[in-house]
Amino acid sequence: MFRVRKTKIENRDRRILSIDAMRGIAITGMILVNVHGNLPSAYPPLRHSGWNGLTIADLVFPFFLFIVGVVIPISLSKRLQYTNSKNKIYLHIIRRSIIIFGLGIFLNMFPYLTLSIRIPGVLQRIAICYFFSAIIVLNVNIRWQTFIALILLVIYYFAMKFIPVPGYGAGILTQDGNLAAYIDRLLMHGHLMESTWDPEGLLSTIPAISTTLFGVLAGHLLKSYITSVTKMILLLSYGSVCIIGGLLIDKWFPINKWLWSSSYAILTAGIATICLALCYWFIDVKGYRRWSFPFIIYGMNAIIIYVLSSIVERIMKIITLTFSDGSTKQLHIFIYEKLFVSWANPINASLFYAMMYVLIWLGVATLLYYKKIFIKI
Repeated sequence: MFRVRKTKIENRDRRILSIDAMRGIAITGMILVNVHGNLPSAYPPLRHSGWNGLTIADLVFPFFLFIVGVVIPISLSKRLQYTNSKNKIYLHIIRRSIIIFGLGIFLNMFPYLTLSIRIPGVLQRIAICYFFSAIIVLNVNIRWQTFIALILLVIYYFAMKFIPVPGYGAGILTQDGNLAAYIDRLLMHGHLMESTWDPEGLLSTIPAISTTLFGVLAGHLLKSYITSVTKMILLLSYGSVCIIGGLLIDKWFPINKWLWSSSYAILTAGIATICLALCYWFIDVKGYRRWSFPFIIYGMNAIIIYVLSSIVERIMKIITLTFSDGSTKQLHIFIYEKLFVSWANPINASLFYAMMYVLIWLGVATLLYYKKIFIKI
C-alpha cells in the first residue's frame, strides 16, 4: 500500500498523473478489445486488423508497452537515489519480470492447469520487453538507447525480408510463410495461439522491445529539467516524426500488428507519444484532471485488474447454463443476449457488453483506489 504524494507542479519528482492516465487508457482498451458478448458480432473498431493495416484495437498493446518504457527511466532513477547497488536493482528487474511472465503463463493455463498450453502471451511479452529495456537503460546512455531502439527495427526488417523460410523463400509476409512464424513453429510447436503462428512470438518481440525503448526516450524527456512547454513541443515533434516514418516504411514493410512490423512499431510509438504529450499538457500542466480520473484509477492497478478481468472472462466462458428445453448456453452469451441483444442490434450489443464489463472493473479499481490498495509487482 502507499499514498499518492501531493507535491507542487514545479517538482520534477512529483507523480506524473498523465502516465497513470495513459496506462489506464491502455488497460481500458485491452479489456474492451478482449471482451465481446459474441465474437462474430464484435464491434468493428474493437476488432484487430485482419492482417495488414491498423485499427483502434491495434493501438492498445503498443500503448501499454510504450508506457512501460516511459516509467523505466523515472523509476530506475529513483531507485538509484536510494541504493548504490546495481545488483539490488538487477534483482528487482528479474523478480518483476519473472512474476509478470508467470502471471501470463498462469492465464494461459487457467482454468484447466495443463502443461499443453500456449507459451507466448501479452503478459509474457510485457515481461520480456520490460526486462531488456530496463537492463539497457541501466547500462547505456540515452544516445545508445536511441541507437538500440532503431537498430533492432533494422535487424528485424532485414531478417524478415531476406532470410529464406524453408518451403516459402525470403520476404514472404503471409501468416504461415514469414520468418517469425517459422521460428515459432520450430521452437514452440503445439504451444502457439494458432497452429502455425503466434502474434506474441519470439522474433516479433524484438521490435516490441523497440516500442518500449521509444517509451523510455519519452520518459527521459518527461523527467528532464526543461520547461513544460518545451517538453510538449519536443514530444509532439518526436511523435510526428515517428508517424511519418512509420507511414513511409509501410511501403517496404507493411504496418502489421500480428508481425509487429518495424513500420507498425514506429507508427504506434508516434501516436502514443502524441497522446502522452496531450495528456501531460492537459492533466499535469493545465490541471484538467476530472475527465482522466477513471483512467488514473485504472492505471494505478493496471496489471492486477487486467489479470482478474481475464480470469473472470474465462470463467464466464466455461460456465454453461442448461435450460428447460435441453439447450445450453455459455454464461457470457446468455448475459449478452438477455441484457443487450433484446433491445440493440448484435454489433451495438457487443459494444455495450464490453463497455459494461469495463465499468464493472472500473468499480473494482475504484474500490482499491479509495482503500489505498495499490498492488505493485
